[in-house]
Amino acid sequence: MTAARENVMAETARKTIRIGLIGSGFMGKCHANAFRSAPGLFRLPAVPELSLLADVDERTASAGAAALGFGRATADWRQLTSDPEIDIVAITAPNSLHADMAIAAIDAGKAVYCEKPLSVDAPTARTMRDAAAAAGTCTMVGFNFLRNPMITLARELVTSGEIGEITAFRGIHAENYMADAAAPHSFRTDPQGGGALCDIGSHIISIARYLLGPIDSVLGETVTIYPSRPVAAGSSEHRPVKVDDRAIFLARFAGGVRGTIEADWASTGRKMQLAFEVVGTRGAIAFSQERMNELHLYSAGARRGLDGFARIEAGPEHPPYGNFCPASGHHLGFNDLKVIEVVELIDALLGQGTAYPDFEEAYAVQQTVDAVKRSAVEKQWVEVASV
Repeated sequence: MTAARENVMAETARKTIRIGLIGSGFMGKCHANAFRSAPGLFRLPAVPELSLLADVDERTASAGAAALGFGRATADWRQLTSDPEIDIVAITAPNSLHADMAIAAIDAGKAVYCEKPLSVDAPTARTMRDAAAAAGTCTMVGFNFLRNPMITLARELVTSGEIGEITAFRGIHAENYMADAAAPHSFRTDPQGGGALCDIGSHIISIARYLLGPIDSVLGETVTIYPSRPVAAGSSEHRPVKVDDRAIFLARFAGGVRGTIEADWASTGRKMQLAFEVVGTRGAIAFSQERMNELHLYSAGARRGLDGFARIEAGPEHPPYGNFCPASGHHLGFNDLKVIEVVELIDALLGQGTAYPDFEEAYAVQQTVDAVKRSAVEKQWVEVASV
């Protein structure tokens, strides 16, 4: 082999970074797909290797490992978090289990990639944040809708002053997966799941913060549309629901903007209305995840009769869209956002970028959720920092 060839191989040689995944359900599959796909689409400082998968029992873990391409399986997540070969622990377990798993991984010196919400309440999220900060651990939380190039473009339009001084924000995350009164209880409807505000409201809160900065105070109301649900699908036995199906609140942003935010998982007809409008003195922007490859921009000053929102279609001009396709209009999808997310995690872990949102940011989102819940009980404005 020539010296030149050896140099090329040395320059292109990349390390392996070993992944341990907890949970092989829907989100576990998304994580595995993202780690597998990333090296084929991005030049990474390390190639992810699907090393170990943990699930509720040996059968589920073994089946998940075989289906998703992991080399090993275990029924004990503690074995995974302490395994010396694992570099990143990815957590896709139910919300109430996040804290124990994440803190165990942090104590073992692992990077942690945790699905949202970070935890079920602000005190627990604070403990996780503090553990990561004390250890200097690289963390990321799976608010993957933030990875949409159109959301990045929206932030650029806001921060650049393109639409002028911001005067209003309207945000919503509405879906219909709990719209049926016969939908049974699950970890989501358990108080440890957090309800609609925690489960999907955290997404629109994270976007609102990304676009406009911290939320200082809130005035909210929560609604339980179905006061009881079957204990299992088709069961005649019901038990009370003690979480919200819908929440709506007024938000005062630290920068002075006032806004409204809503979360509703029982919104009949809505599949994925994760949407917002940002209004400025010289324009406005509008977005909906139901048409995730479009951003609508209104620019003031057009001749009357010709003014209106213009559609901006995602394309290579909006990084990292071009890593997936060289032509506009061919569209990214949900799983592509997860790929972008793990790329940013790996870059951050190896010192080539910043992990966002990390446990610090996800804790701030959880604080906002808890502040809204307190406001609904106390029926008054609540300072987010007081939670």
